[in-house]
Amino acid sequence: MNLKDRARQLMRDIPAIMIALRDKQIPIMAKVLAGLVVVYALSPVDLIPDFIPVLGYLDDIIILPALIALTIKMIPAEVMNKCRVEAEGISKITKNWFYAIPFVIIWILILLIIYIKIFS
Repeated sequence: MNLKDRARQLMRDIPAIMIALRDKQIPIMAKVLAGLVVVYALSPVDLIPDFIPVLGYLDDIIILPALIALTIKMIPAEVMNKCRVEAEGISKITKNWFYAIPFVIIWILILLIIYIKIFS
């Protein structure tokens, strides 16, 4: 499997990971990581903004696929296969704005801390 096919497969695994979050057979740490991956994948806010040359796409090229792959390794294989089959039936995942709330809160807190440190 070449790199392009692997990237497509990882992006198809995001809906399967969303479905896997509801499964009771998944360990709690896998659920936490899966939740973070789904929120980050669907969030309009990136850890490293895309307008920063080279580094801006680092999260899209390295960080997100690595997190997806790690999450898949933490989920039992039979559960992940079941979720992949179920996810194939889903034609489109709606990007809801509320997935961005945790990242917006984090960025607001970071900016608030910076503001306090500079102006106090």
